Amino acid sequence: MATAADLALANRLADAAGETIRPLFRGEWSQEQKADRSFVTEADRAAEAAMRAILESERADDGIIGEEYGTRNEGAGRQWVLDPIDGTTSFIAGRPIFGTLIALMQDGWPVLGVIDQPIARERWVGRIGEGTTFNGKQTHAVACRELSEAVLGTTTPHQFEGDDVDAFMGVAKAVAERKIIYGGDCYNYGLVASGHIDVVIEAGLKLHDFAALVPVVEGAGGVMSDWQGNPLDADSDGRVIALGDAARLEDVLEAMG
Repeated sequence: MATAADLALANRLADAAGETIRPLFRGEWSQEQKADRSFVTEADRAAEAAMRAILESERADDGIIGEEYGTRNEGAGRQWVLDPIDGTTSFIAGRPIFGTLIALMQDGWPVLGVIDQPIARERWVGRIGEGTTFNGKQTHAVACRELSEAVLGTTTPHQFEGDDVDAFMGVAKAVAERKIIYGGDCYNYGLVASGHIDVVIEAGLKLHDFAALVPVVEGAGGVMSDWQGNPLDADSDGRVIALGDAARLEDVLEAMG
């Protein structure tokens, strides 16, 4: 389980990343395209470096899995998973809906997660068994009586390929017309935890994209799973469902076919 000391450290990591990112937002910085065709900026690298420096100094025995600088202490039972800017395209475009993601995993299972939006200074923090806070106050997902009443979010339809397209469109057809939101990356999952979005469906995510989201959504009373309804862990395939109301999971799985 994540301790109070772990929680304090996670908040300090988010603070350090935010202090690095804010001066560069809508400013001058370098960027390049990585081998997987995603973009990385000076801000991504500087923010991860700031977080890693703290962890390497204070938690030398823990592992680190970072999007930009790879893995340290791969076999450690406790792993900090870092995504300095989830939603780099939004950062590049000057849209403050990206976020810094910080997760603590114990034996492959997420036990603590932070979603931090450093420009709006909005922060969701979740610990398994301890609830989720938004800017320090408890926050909760909301009930959704019918899938037809749900607000559905996803970052982009271009992430879906092959049969995944039909699965997503099955849910899109089941929800209320005009209640589909595109864009948002990790920010959508914070909105699930705070009761503003009901369902998020994504594909092609990596561990650093989803590990922090699980404690945040589930600590707020929601549920996250893969597309078969199984809990998410380090071995999940990157197809994820987030729901504010766990009672709608079977409805989503049925709509996905």
